[in-house]
Parts: sequence; C-alpha cells; structure tokens
Amino acid sequence: MKTLKTAIFATGMVATLLAAPALQARPGWGGGYGSGWGSGWGDRGGDPLMGGPVGAPMSSSRTKDSREGRVEVSRFVAQDPQAADLGHGVVSVQSDSGEGQWVPGAERAAYEAAIVDALVGAGYDTQHKEDNGGQVAELKISRQVLTPAEEKRNPVSGTAAMGVSNRGSAYGLAVNVDLTKPRTALIGTRLDTRIVDKASGKVLWEGYATIATREGDDNWPDYRIAGKLAAALFDGFPKADPVGVSAPQG
Repeated sequence: MKTLKTAIFATGMVATLLAAPALQARPGWGGGYGSGWGSGWGDRGGDPLMGGPVGAPMSSSRTKDSREGRVEVSRFVAQDPQAADLGHGVVSVQSDSGEGQWVPGAERAAYEAAIVDALVGAGYDTQHKEDNGGQVAELKISRQVLTPAEEKRNPVSGTAAMGVSNRGSAYGLAVNVDLTKPRTALIGTRLDTRIVDKASGKVLWEGYATIATREGDDNWPDYRIAGKLAAALFDGFPKADPVGVSAPQG
C-alpha cells in the first residue's frame, strides 16, 4: 500500500514539472504579449505601432530668426573741408514721411527725439537756431515686411494605427500638441540720417541703421527701436567706416 502511494505521488510531481513551462509561456493580462497590455507599451517607452509614446504631448521646436534684434549700420563722411564742422555748432532736426513704407508722423516723434539726444551727445547745440548757418539733420524712417506672419493652425493633431496578429489586436494613437502661437511678421525698420550744411546745401555726413523685430513685440516698442538705431548710428560720430552692431536681447 505504501509503495502504491509513493508511485502516485511521484507520477503527480512529474506531471507538474512537465506542465510548468507551458504555464509560464501562456499569454495573459499581466505577462503575455511581451510584457502585457497593462504595462508593455509603457515599459518600452513607446508605441510599437507608432514609434512614440501613446498620447504623449509633443511640441514643435522653432529656432529664432538670426536677424531679430540685430542692428546693421553704414556711415559715410564727405571729402570736404566743411566736414570738419561736424559735431560742432547749431543743428536742427527735420523728418520726412516720404513715399511708400514710411512711418507716419505720430510715430516719428520717438525717432526724432532719439536723434536729438544722439546729436547732443555728439556735441551739437539743438536748443538754438541759426537762420543762415548751422547744419540740418534730415531723417527718414521706413519699414518693410521681411517675413510675413505665420498662419493660424490647429494646435492639436495626430495619427492612429491598428495592428492585428495571431495574438490579438492593438490600437496606437500618437497625438501632437503644439501650443506655440503663430509668429507675427518680422519687420525691418530703417533709420536714414544725413547732415547737411544749411548755407551751401552740401551733405557732410550720412548713414543708415536697420533692425529687425517682430510686429507687436512688447520687448521692442518704438522708443526702444529708435534709441537702439540712433545710438548705433552715432556711435563714434563722425565715424565713417561701416560697422555691424548686435543689439542686446531682452
């Protein structure tokens, strides 16, 4: 009797050992299909169908235009003995609206004020007037669109795919969330200035400065653009060699 019980027990152990591999290989919710529906995609860090995280928000990266905030300057001095009077005596300021993309009169006030400050810093007297002498600083301020504004777009987009195999089916969804606002137009502002001898009408000095800024950018109001252009234009006045100046950001 004891021998019969021993044989039955041994037979049961062999059956258990033989069934163990089949039980381990059996697919299930917790461990089947690689590592399971519940954790497989997350553990692998991505959607096997879409190649990226399921439902993970992504935003498009945009590089800043290298022209933004940069000031370019060119200046010229006349080869005339009267050019020695630059930076001395009385000077008045006049601005011209011109034709085309010229800045309206109300907006030109900031540029006129910035030029007056620059002229005073260069050694001129801007408080007095001379009817028959002195010099005149003539300004023209213009703008042009360098890059048009971006069009409005749908902030949420995505793709979906379904895969079917002998082990079941899977559904993948990739969502792209772009919360960046469309860029406004990139505007080039140019300040042209020439200094003329009032009596003879000869141009003694002239130059221009340009800067590119985003339309409506709170960091670049008119008074700041005007100040940046005027300061760069009259830096080292009456310097004549062309220079390039990068405006500080922020």
